[in-house]
This record gives sequence, structure tokens and C-alpha cells, in this order.
Amino acid sequence: MSVLLTVLSLLGFVALTAGTALFVAAEFSLTALERSTVEAHARDGDRRARQVRHAHRSLSFQLSGAQLGITLTTLVTGYIAEPVLARLIEPLCTALGASAGAAQGISLVVSLVLATSLSMVYGELVPKNIAITAPLATARLTAIPMITFSTFFAWLIKLLNGTANWVVRQLGIEPAEELRSARSPEELGSLVRTSALRGALDLRTAQVVGRSLEFGERSAEELMTPRVKIESLDQDGTIADLLAAASRTGFSRFPVIDGDLDNTLGVVHVKQAFLHPVRDRRHIVLRAIAHPVPIVPASLDGDAVLERVRADGMQVALVVDEYGGTAGLVTMEDIIEEILGDVRDEHDEEELDVRRTSSGWNCSGLLRIDEVARTTGYDAPEGEYETLGGLVLTRLGRIPETGDEVLLPDPGTGQQNSTGSHGGSGWLARVERMDGRRIDRVLLQPVDADTVAEWELSHG
Repeated sequence: MSVLLTVLSLLGFVALTAGTALFVAAEFSLTALERSTVEAHARDGDRRARQVRHAHRSLSFQLSGAQLGITLTTLVTGYIAEPVLARLIEPLCTALGASAGAAQGISLVVSLVLATSLSMVYGELVPKNIAITAPLATARLTAIPMITFSTFFAWLIKLLNGTANWVVRQLGIEPAEELRSARSPEELGSLVRTSALRGALDLRTAQVVGRSLEFGERSAEELMTPRVKIESLDQDGTIADLLAAASRTGFSRFPVIDGDLDNTLGVVHVKQAFLHPVRDRRHIVLRAIAHPVPIVPASLDGDAVLERVRADGMQVALVVDEYGGTAGLVTMEDIIEEILGDVRDEHDEEELDVRRTSSGWNCSGLLRIDEVARTTGYDAPEGEYETLGGLVLTRLGRIPETGDEVLLPDPGTGQQNSTGSHGGSGWLARVERMDGRRIDRVLLQPVDADTVAEWELSHG
């Protein structure tokens, strides 16, 4: 009878260790699976695949059931295995010359270590590694017994899970039933860059995808055409003036203003001119045909700006700053260029925003700081500026003149010294052209340490 009991206890130990392995495998396979993989697999109509989807959609509940199963099987395993193993080890200790008391103590310690080690290796570590390596196959194998166990002990799992969720909510965190499997824009951007570097993704495609991921982080202020570049028409102008302005500039839309852009009445499109007979075009004033324009704050994010622009028939929105003044105008073309890069037609100016030269880059003064980093490699530190012209203006501390030069702060430090990203070199900016008081073109060039030292010496 004692032998039979020992054999049954050892078989029970093996069965309980297998049960622990099942719960551990179910837990890790469900957490390792992506939602898209589960949904795609379930669409095939396989019963096990649908069970996996059901378990994945009630992830918090199933994980609680797995934890309950692991706890129960581990406790019972210890209760059964340790005394049985101790009875088997104790005679061996006695045969080796240990006293009865010592043999009993040694056998208990050895049995505890042996039972725990076997349970940990075969009940936890092995199934964990299998589940992580092949999560879908493991989930298919364990989903039905896992769901059956969770359903049977649903009352206890809900009690324990509810208590845990209450504690979590007291910490200011809302529990989630499903695992969030979506990648963040930063993670996706990193994947795109890695794919492009390894040749798995075309460079142009990678740039478009990268720009698309960054688009939502842009603000209306970053997307807009700035106020200084907006061509507007007076409210008392006529349709003939609209046609003349379109012919002169190549633009198709114009704000109609009452004095200045802060008093914008609406927007007119050149197509509206052809709705009226030629004989009337010199008599119909623009305020009579101007369409109201949506107004968005400069801080509005890119996705919201896109929705506002798309919803407007003229595909344009006026951007206002925190003081209520007009900061610029954002059009669908601005949004497309933010994603695809510079888009030009026969009416656009020939001059590019960035042009490579023998000594550096000839850049528009309105080029955003992030675009400067992307096109030239110079990554300016954060500051009270949004554009390259603003950076140069900040460094000079005055309205510049053509030919003025300034040593730019080192990337990431903001300090003006000769330690930069070029191994002891720096970046020099020279004002190539002014447009009134605005910096129109800037020559941005990396310079070596000797040039930096000479410049600092000559400029005090």
C-alpha cells in the first residue's frame, strides 16, 4: 500500500507539474500574440483559432485564471511531492551514516529543493520559452483547457480580479481588458529607418512613411504658409484684380481682407471668376463672392488641421496665434508637402527650399528647424525660434544685413564653441539675401576647427 501511494504521489507530481506548464504556456502565449495576428488567424474559421481570439479578447480575465491555476498547482505540488521525495531520500541519508534526526532534516531540505527545481524548470521555464518562441501554436494548444478552467472558476477569478482592479484604480490607473498591441509612432519610425538602412525599404518610401508618422505631431504653426508670404486682396478689389493676381503669382486662392490679414473676410478662388461674364468682372467686388474661411489655433495638431481643411470647400484654413492675430494660412498643398516633400508645378518659383552647394547648403530662411536637421544634418538645440532665419536672428540679436555671419550653437548643447558633431568642427551661417526685414536665404555650412577658431578670434 505504501509503495502504491508513493507511485500515485509521484504520478500526481508529474500531472500537477504538467498543469502548471499548461497555465504558464497559456499566459505567455496570450501576452506574446499581436491582436492583428489573432484576428487574421480567426478569420480562417478554425475552432481553435476562434477560441484563441476569445481568450485574447478577455485577456485580463484569462491571465487571472492562469495565475490562479499556477498558484493552485504549485501549492498542491509542494504538498504532495515534498513528503514523498523526503521518504525516498531519508533511507539514503541513513545509509550514508546520518543520524535519524539529521537524516530527516537533510531529506526535507533536499526534497524541497528538488521539488521546487523540477517544478520551476519543467513547469515554468520550459513552457515559458516555448510560448515566447511559438506563441500562436502554443495558444492554439492551451486555449480550450484554459477557457474551460477559467469558466469553471469564474466566480473566484472575478472576485480576485475585481479586488486587484479596485486596488489598481486607487493608484490612478484604469485596468485594461485587452493588451495594447499597437506600436507607437516612435517605434514605427525606428522600424522604418532600420528597414531603409538595411535595404528592405526604398529610401523614398521610407521618407514618406516617416513623414506620415511625424505628421500628427506637427502643429498648424509648423504646417502653415507664414503671414509674410501670403498674397491677399482687398475687399474692394474686383474679379479682374483676382485674375491679375492669379496670373502674376500663380496662386489660385487669395484671402480677402479689410485693411490687413487680421481682418480677413474670407477666401476667393480663381475658378469663381469664370462663373461671371467678362463684362461684369470689373464691377463685382471680392467681398461679395468671398467664402468664409475656417480659423484654427496655431497650436492645433496636424491630424485636426487636416480634418478642418478637408471639411472646407476651399481646402484652406486661417491660422491665428495666441493673441488672435493672423499667423498664416494652411492649405491642402501645405499638408501634402509635409508628407511627400516639396511639390511643385509650373507656377511655383524655381528656387528650392534647400539647394546643395560646393561648401554647404543654401536654405530658405523660412525652413523649419526639423527640416534643417533632416536635409543638412545640423540639429539645432531647442530655443525661442521655429525657423532657420529665426535661429540666425536669435544668434545675431539684431536685424541682419546681407553678408552677416554667425557661428551656430552646437547640436544638443546650445553652446557656441568649437566642439560639434564634426569632430571638433562647427556650423557657420551666412545671410545670403534679405526680404525687407526677413531673412530670405541662408548659406549653412559645416566648418573645421581652424575655421571656427579664426572666426571666433575675428569676431571677438
